[in-house]
Amino acid sequence: MPEPGPSPLQSSLPAAAARFGAHVFAGALASGIEAAGALSTVPAEAPVGVPAAVPVPLPPAGPVGVPVSGDGPAAAVRQAGPALERILRGPSGLGTASLHLAARAEVPPAAPAPEEPVPGRPIPGLYHHPIQEPDPARVAEVSRRIKDWAVDEVDLYPDDWEGEFDGFSVGRYMVACHPDAPTVEHLMLATRLMVAENAVDDCYCEDHGGSPIGLGGRLLMAHTALDPLHTTKEYQPEWAQSLHSDAPRRAYRSAMEYFLQMASPSQADRFRHDMARLHMGYLAEAAWAQTDHVPEVWEYLAMRQFNNFRPCPTITDSVGGYELPADLHAPAAMQRVIALAGNATTIVNDLYSYTKEQASPGRHLNLPVVIAEREDMSEQEAYLKAVGVHNDLMHEFEAESAALAAACPVPSVLRFLRGVAVWVDGNHYWHQTNTYRYSLPDFW
Repeated sequence: MPEPGPSPLQSSLPAAAARFGAHVFAGALASGIEAAGALSTVPAEAPVGVPAAVPVPLPPAGPVGVPVSGDGPAAAVRQAGPALERILRGPSGLGTASLHLAARAEVPPAAPAPEEPVPGRPIPGLYHHPIQEPDPARVAEVSRRIKDWAVDEVDLYPDDWEGEFDGFSVGRYMVACHPDAPTVEHLMLATRLMVAENAVDDCYCEDHGGSPIGLGGRLLMAHTALDPLHTTKEYQPEWAQSLHSDAPRRAYRSAMEYFLQMASPSQADRFRHDMARLHMGYLAEAAWAQTDHVPEVWEYLAMRQFNNFRPCPTITDSVGGYELPADLHAPAAMQRVIALAGNATTIVNDLYSYTKEQASPGRHLNLPVVIAEREDMSEQEAYLKAVGVHNDLMHEFEAESAALAAACPVPSVLRFLRGVAVWVDGNHYWHQTNTYRYSLPDFW
């Protein structure tokens, strides 16, 4: 089955445009986008790893691998290439430079594309967009800094966990997901938060002493490291001291302090909200584990909308050094795009971690396991159906992104949509290439 093709900065949005249809963009242009002169055809600066004049490819509409004729909506969108580029690439002209990807003067030049294929292989049939290799200089620097932070600042893990920490390859993960970060310190905002979230998951919920018993109390105390307790002077010192009592709370406290130095109050509150969603998802899964309950497929997907990667792409603007204003982040259309991105990327995790989880003690709920039990399928049939669920979510995400880009062609909205799409692609890249953690089942 052929790949959808390489991913430029705007990643999945061109494919979404093809599927969504030319009439969306014709309508947007009719609304005055062209006349307003607010959108341009060429970005002010190219991001790391992306040529300055990136073409905007338009993959065929319809299922992957199905030929598409030269007629119909997809062909019409191809003919409307300049208009599509204006929608996706953002503004130009006097006073608009700050609306583009931030200046990259301090960033070393991107390394040439590797001649050898990246490690690992993508799941056959999984809809995704390959990306260019992340900048190795940035990967090395982020990896160095995050390990120093984990060891020296927050005492995150004992010595015998070092191999697992290194194998997580979090530096490569975050550089792949945030190619528009203006500085390494901006990348570190996401990297510390990612590591802290995984420490909570491992130590409170799963691999390293986690348990569903008493999880709610532990999560609530950890959440106060993100959303601080406002109490009386008598009791405040005891709470403050508690934030240093275990590795997850130390990591949350420190990562959030760094985040607050560079994020706006609105961005910080948005992140806290999404972390509360994440913790609620942890609790639902824990409750099912305590009662040995296997949810219906739709129930599992509802849980995974909360216990998922959403806090990561929702801060793409903070990491990019700009802000999507609250009144543009909050509308239902944007929330749907973010939710679909989180849901699709989380099912990617279910699929790539399937073999690892099946080999672990006990029963681990993931989408193939739930489908197999609830729909009376073999492991192979359930896994392949889960691939289809992921693909459906991806197509919905891309279509909704294209619709929102056309309906609200505000520069910060377009940039945020690009950032979320790139995060989706970077997340797949990391799962595919992290052969230390993941291997595929023998289903093909």
